Amino acid sequence: MTEQWFIEGEEAMQRFGAEIGAALLWHGVVYLDGNLGAGKTTLCRGLVRGAGHAGAVKSPTFTLVEPYELEGASIFHFDLYRLNDPEELEFLGIRDYFEGHSLCLIEWPEKGKGLLPSPDLKITIAAEGTGRKLSVESYSAHGLAACQRLHNNRGEA
Repeated sequence: MTEQWFIEGEEAMQRFGAEIGAALLWHGVVYLDGNLGAGKTTLCRGLVRGAGHAGAVKSPTFTLVEPYELEGASIFHFDLYRLNDPEELEFLGIRDYFEGHSLCLIEWPEKGKGLLPSPDLKITIAAEGTGRKLSVESYSAHGLAACQRLHNNRGEA
């Protein structure tokens, strides 16, 4: 199942991020695709804040992963843009992040090909006029249920 929405503005992108987290019931694997500056980190910021995090939500560009341990949710935000070799993920203990009941948000997932689990959702963000076109595609039963919840809560674009 693929759903598409047009989002205009940073606040709307953050609200949509919170909606995605809720639709996923705060667990699963999400791949984020889009050019630099498309809004991937903004979407993640909204999702993390939607889970109850009141502090700063920064891009993990240099740290590769930012963990957020919240009441009712463990969220890990990955940015693999600077990764030179997928094997570097083994040194991070990448597999440990995907065990348990966590939500993993992965920017630039193609950089970790072969070591990352399949996504529940893939979100593609593209600039369109003054806003962003988001395509949300499900890859699992959990992702399909999340897509359906998003569709029911938000309607069509």
